[in-house]
Amino acid sequence: MKYLTRTIWVLSLVSLFMDIAGEMLYPVMPIYLRSIGFTAVIIGLLEGLAEATAGLSKGYFGQRSDMTGKRIPFIRLGYGLSAISKPMLATFVYPVWIFLARTMDRLGKGMRTSARDALLSDEATPATKGRVFGFHRSMDTVGAVIGPLVALAWLYYNPGRYRWLFVVSFVPGVLAILLTFLLKKEKAKPREGKRAPLSFFGFLRYLKKSPGSYQKLVIGLWIFTLANSSDVFLLLRTKQAGLKDTATIGIYVFYNVIYALAAFPIGGLADRIGLKKVFLAGLLLFSLVYAGMALPGGWTWYLLLFFLYGLYAAATEGITKAWISNIVPSTETATAIGTYTALQSICTLLASTLTGWIWTQYGAGTAFLISSGMSLAVLIYIGLGVRLVRAQD
Repeated sequence: MKYLTRTIWVLSLVSLFMDIAGEMLYPVMPIYLRSIGFTAVIIGLLEGLAEATAGLSKGYFGQRSDMTGKRIPFIRLGYGLSAISKPMLATFVYPVWIFLARTMDRLGKGMRTSARDALLSDEATPATKGRVFGFHRSMDTVGAVIGPLVALAWLYYNPGRYRWLFVVSFVPGVLAILLTFLLKKEKAKPREGKRAPLSFFGFLRYLKKSPGSYQKLVIGLWIFTLANSSDVFLLLRTKQAGLKDTATIGIYVFYNVIYALAAFPIGGLADRIGLKKVFLAGLLLFSLVYAGMALPGGWTWYLLLFFLYGLYAAATEGITKAWISNIVPSTETATAIGTYTALQSICTLLASTLTGWIWTQYGAGTAFLISSGMSLAVLIYIGLGVRLVRAQD
């Protein structure tokens, strides 16, 4: 596996440790915020602002990374901001301070993501990108498995001590930062030609001048995102079916395990038979899972659905970025991925809001069937209308 270079290993380990830190706090964040006086409305506002910051900043910092030709400074600073924000949440309980810390965490994610994905792309060839992005997603998702388990163990032996958990999460965050110093110093390759003034929303101009195949692909991906609401709704469905809290958490951990185990081999499969074929298979799995969620069932039924959902995630998330990086020039990779993920975050927010409204008005079954139908429509659109055209630098 010579294609897994030192840089790819380092970036994957960095993501693993940072995901341990983040996912360690994910299940306790709402509980902690309620314990210090935050209402459900304020928590929603906080998370909405944080996710919008992360999403939109991916486009801006992706463009800056391509313009300067640098990746590592954005990666290191981004992980640093996210790591520092964790203990800040436990320092003071003032709402302004909590908003600052949470926004800093998401800003760090926005700062590093596009540059990191571009560096992964730079380390791969068109024939190995499925495996490279799949390996990174596998390592990242291992962190998503370890993190909640660490949190559960901590709270088992230290019930109610939420604030100290934020301090504990700083440890894997520091390890992630230290690992970034193992990245080899890169030679900056600034984008040639006249530079346009850079604004926070300047990445939107990229949509007009980007390759046609990129435009067609991301339009389909954004429409699919409108059908792909938060995983919270899947977990809520299991609770609605009568599963206990432990069973629900267990199924979610099981999903992450399947995702982690499958991402790398599915990436290898995509390199052999084509990124597009594997991605379309992933969309089909998504449609089947959401159609299945509309049906009644016990814990074995939901275990099967979350197994398929793990395969869907492994067949789409890393594959999407690998595909995008293959259809744009290497000097535009961070901008292309950043633009896609920035607007994807807006679609995600709309998707969760829309699904919640449909769920309330017409029931969970209707909400899941609509998402299933939309994903099938996108599958047909991408299958017939988008070609995998390799970029020319």
